[in-house]
Amino acid sequence: MSGVLKGPVLPRVLVVTLVALVVGGGLLIRFAYQTPSAGTEVTLGEIYQAGDEGRVLWARLLDENAQIVGQSCAAPLAGPRPEVAPSELESADAARAFGALCPGGLLSFRASYPRSDVATQKLIDAVSKEGADVVVDKQLAKAVAKLMLLSVLPLLLLVNLFALIFLSKSGGGDDTLSGVIEFGEMGKRERQKGTDKPVSFADVAGSEDAVIELREVTDYLRDPQRFEAYGAAVPKGVLLFGPPGCGKTLLARATAGDTGVAFFSVAGTEFVEALVGVGAARVRDLFRQVREAAPAIVFIDEIDAVGRRRSGEGSSGGEREQTLNQLLVEMDGFEPTAGIVLMGATNRPDILDPALMRPGRFDRHVTLQPPDVNGRRAILALHAKNKPMAADVDLEQIARRTPGFTGADLANIINEGALLAIREGSGGQIHASHLSEAVQRVLQGPQRRGQLMSAGERKRVAYHEAGHAIVAAALGRNKSVHRISIVARGRALGQTTFSSEEGDRVLLTRSDMEDQVTTAMAGVAAEQLAFGEASTTAEEDIDRATDVALQMVGRYGMSPGIGWRRMLSKAEGFLGGDGPTIEAVSGQTLYEFDQEVRNVIDQGEKKAAQLLGLHRGPLEEMVNRLEAQETLEGPDLAALLSWVSPDISSGTSGGRVAPVGRP
Repeated sequence: MSGVLKGPVLPRVLVVTLVALVVGGGLLIRFAYQTPSAGTEVTLGEIYQAGDEGRVLWARLLDENAQIVGQSCAAPLAGPRPEVAPSELESADAARAFGALCPGGLLSFRASYPRSDVATQKLIDAVSKEGADVVVDKQLAKAVAKLMLLSVLPLLLLVNLFALIFLSKSGGGDDTLSGVIEFGEMGKRERQKGTDKPVSFADVAGSEDAVIELREVTDYLRDPQRFEAYGAAVPKGVLLFGPPGCGKTLLARATAGDTGVAFFSVAGTEFVEALVGVGAARVRDLFRQVREAAPAIVFIDEIDAVGRRRSGEGSSGGEREQTLNQLLVEMDGFEPTAGIVLMGATNRPDILDPALMRPGRFDRHVTLQPPDVNGRRAILALHAKNKPMAADVDLEQIARRTPGFTGADLANIINEGALLAIREGSGGQIHASHLSEAVQRVLQGPQRRGQLMSAGERKRVAYHEAGHAIVAAALGRNKSVHRISIVARGRALGQTTFSSEEGDRVLLTRSDMEDQVTTAMAGVAAEQLAFGEASTTAEEDIDRATDVALQMVGRYGMSPGIGWRRMLSKAEGFLGGDGPTIEAVSGQTLYEFDQEVRNVIDQGEKKAAQLLGLHRGPLEEMVNRLEAQETLEGPDLAALLSWVSPDISSGTSGGRVAPVGRP
């Protein structure tokens, strides 16, 4: 055959053969499983009755189809049955002869019967009871067709398919067949230096601790002999933890860019397939490429997709577990001197397999958190570089207004500010007003210009937001109240935003958290003071107050009734969840826990109402200004808050309110 079928001729012949086998298989299926459609479909009971009455003239049992076909008379026969050969029962002559014996005419029938020797013999006995001709058709042709469908045809298809695959693998096939064998391969993943925009540590801000940890990796890849001289081994793997948007992928790219080595970037989901063995094959293929390109860095994003904790039942967990096992084997397969470093990123370190995180595999764990105020300022400056910023832009102020923001959020603020400047045609510069609006858009969403409130609703929202500001100022944080607005954004009808004038807080006391609850419940207290009842605007405030109260009582032991006992499970991931989980406790303890949480919230609401009652004048003035201007900030807001005395209520915590950041 090699002398006749050369080059692309043989694969084309195989493709034609494959198509012919598929078409032939379809024809065989139609032939083997096609059932007769002639005659009226009746029940077996009707056939038994006709046999007992002697009205059945003849019947044929189709063995492979498990069906009976035949003819019967509508009325008893008018004479003796004619002698007809079995092969001529369905001929026209037989039909005329039988028709002469049937006063009511002939009836052609068909029915299905159970595949059972007992049922078949019972049916034959019933039909032939009065001498009717009964023929059993074994349907050998259909039996052979089914045998070919179940055994011969699948074997031919597999042989043909594997011939195509191996022919393509050896290079003798057409290009259209080369994709068949690539299903278990990762494809070319190497990103050589200079192929796209380089990223280095100079492009990273707000993550100085992580950069220090990763610089050891770059130093090792540049000069491994220096580490060998000390007998030190660089970490084989570096695992980056943190919430979304904190720069895990950026740090991995910067590590590779700062070193100038080959960089392989894959996603954990690329290894997950329904077919058994494909994920493990892709892991092997990826590390084969990495060894050829060493020194190199391999970055697996969302590694929890492939590195999820295995079950402890001792049985194989399927494709995902095989892929994880292969990854573990590959990590053990390269020496520290091979110049290969594996980096992984995940938002869910709590679900990773312990074998993946042990020393010798992912040796170093780097946790990334949202940056502090200095980090935010540096990130803003990095993204504002080479952008036309106006002289009135104060990045320090924006950094203090955005506690809890990640690097991605801050980059979005600069970009939103640029888009707003283009929309308004501001003369080619980005002004402070654009960035201020960008912060609000990222926090709450764009303005809902179609949301028109009545005068009564505007007044209620004004009281609600003014209540937050007055109480915060009365608690000693008047400088942290940055902006008050009754312009609807997203799901909120109004907003009171705070800035971190004293820097981000990393430690909170019981008084700090009580003041957070009091500030959150101030909107409800203001509405009740002015109108005698609260409204649906209290939803987000109640959510925040309840969350803080739960943490106080359930996690930090800040409750005399419950004491120093943890009631809520500790969350390990960075993606949030469906809320805290209560530990296994008695019903009485659970009741006391619920009462303590309620007491914290009630006390916060009472304290807010007390502070607002003592500052009714500033509250009314702020409401009037809000109704007229809709938004208060800067000197106008500072002047109104200067009327509030932080020391007028005994027991206030004088500056202990943590800045309210993103919910």
